[in-house]
Amino acid sequence: MKIEVLGSGCFKCQELERRAKEAVKNSGLNASVEHVYDIQQIIARNIFSTPALAIDGKVVLAGKIPAVEELSKLISGK
Repeated sequence: MKIEVLGSGCFKCQELERRAKEAVKNSGLNASVEHVYDIQQIIARNIFSTPALAIDGKVVLAGKIPAVEELSKLISGK
C-alpha cells in the first residue's frame, strides 16, 4: 500500500504526514508513507486544498488534518 501526503511542506502538511505514519504503525499494515511536495503534481491531481492524502493513487481527503484514529480507519478500509 502506498500512502501519499500532498502539500508544500507547511506545518499542517508535516503534521498530516506524522499522523499518517503513526496510523500506519498502529494498523500494522505494510504501507509506505511518502510526501509529495511538487506543486505541479498536486495540481495535476485536482487538489486545490492542502494538505491532502492519497491511498494507492486515490485522493481520500483534502484540506484537513484528521485524528490518527480516523486516518487508521481510512488506511485499513474500515
